[in-house]
Amino acid sequence: MSQQQRQQFPALANKTYLNYGGQGPLSRPALDAIAQAYEWVQQIGPFSAQANAWAQDCARETREAIAQELGVTPDTIALTEDVTVGCNIALWGMDWQEGDRLLMTDCEHPGVVATVKELQHRFGIEVDICPVQATLNSDNAVEVIAQGLTPKTRLVVLSHILWNTGQVLPLKEIVAACRQVDTQFGEPIRVLADAAQSVGVLPLELAASGVDYYAFTGHKWLCGPAGVGGFYCHPEAMASLRPTFIGWRGITMDGSGNPTGWKPDAQRYEIATSAYPLYVGLREAIALHRGWGTAKERYQQICRNSERLWQGLGEIPQVTCLRTAPPEAGLVSFVLESGEHKGLVQFLQEQGVMVRTLLDPSCVRACVHYFSDEGEIEEVLRQIRRFIEVN
Repeated sequence: MSQQQRQQFPALANKTYLNYGGQGPLSRPALDAIAQAYEWVQQIGPFSAQANAWAQDCARETREAIAQELGVTPDTIALTEDVTVGCNIALWGMDWQEGDRLLMTDCEHPGVVATVKELQHRFGIEVDICPVQATLNSDNAVEVIAQGLTPKTRLVVLSHILWNTGQVLPLKEIVAACRQVDTQFGEPIRVLADAAQSVGVLPLELAASGVDYYAFTGHKWLCGPAGVGGFYCHPEAMASLRPTFIGWRGITMDGSGNPTGWKPDAQRYEIATSAYPLYVGLREAIALHRGWGTAKERYQQICRNSERLWQGLGEIPQVTCLRTAPPEAGLVSFVLESGEHKGLVQFLQEQGVMVRTLLDPSCVRACVHYFSDEGEIEEVLRQIRRFIEVN
C-alpha cells in the first residue's frame, strides 16, 4: 500500500498500530460513508417506505460483497453483529440431546468456551478438548482432531486461525476427516469455525472447504465498523439448524402479518432492525482492500510482513517466538525471557506502539496487515530492544 493509501486511515497517522486481531482501523472513506448514510436516512425519515427499501437493498448488497470475499453465494450469508453472535447461532441452533458429544480445541476464545459450558450445563452434552496448541510447530493438527472424534460427536468447534498462536488450521482437511466418521445421528459431524482472525486475511473458498458454519466479523482484518459481522451456513446444514434468535427479518408472513415459517435461505438467522449505515461502511472497507489487490496478493503481503517481524524478533536474544517457522498469517506471538509481558505492552503503548498481551499461552501478540510498512515493523523491534535494555 502506498503512503497515499495509508493516509486514508487516520489511526495510522500518529502511531504504530499492530492490533488488527483485536480491531482494525476505519478508513476515511468508510467513516464518511457511514456518516453520510446516517444523515441521508434522517433526511428521508428513518421509518419510511424509502428508508425501508434502502435498508433491504443495503443488506442485500452487503451480503453480496461478503459472499464474494468468502467464496460462497449470498443466500448462505446471514448478517450479524459480530463473531460471537454467529457462533451462538450455530451452538444453540442444534437439537442437542443428553450424551451428545462436542469436540473443541484448546485454543478457543473465552466467549465460545463459556457458551459451550452452558450447553453442557443445560443439555448434559459431553465436551471433549482437543490439544491443538501443541501442534503449532508440527504438521499433525488434522490427525490430533481426528483422534478426538467419536460416533457420538455431533459438532467440532475450532478457529480457522488460532487467535493466540496464529496457527492456520487446514479447514478443508479437517472437514474431510469429520465426514469419514459414521455417526449415530443420521447426519455428518458438523464443523463450526470461528473466523475472527481469518476473514480479511486468508483467500477463502468456503464452499469448496465443505465447512458447515463460519462465524466472522468485519471490524478486525477487514477494517470495517464495529457492529457488523456475518454467519455462513452451508446449504446442506441449514435444514437441521434451527434459528435461536428470532425476529421479523428471518421469518415469512401471510397477508395478515402472521408468521408462517422461516426465510428459505440464511436470512432466517437474522433478527430485526440493525444499524444499516454500518453496512455501507463495511462495503467501503472491502472495496478499499480490493482496490489494493486480490485476496491472494493481500495474503502474500501479510505473510511477507509477518515474516519480517518474526525474523527481527528472532534476532533479539531475550525474545522467543512461539512459532519456529515463519508465520502463516498476520499474528506474531512471542515471549520475553523475563516474562514481563504486561510491562512491555504498557511501555510500547507509551511509545505509540499498539500490541497486546495474551494469557494462554502467556505471550505478547503483534498483528501486521498487508499495509503495515517496514518502518512500523522496525519501530516495534527498536522499542522492544529499548525495553529489554532498561529492564
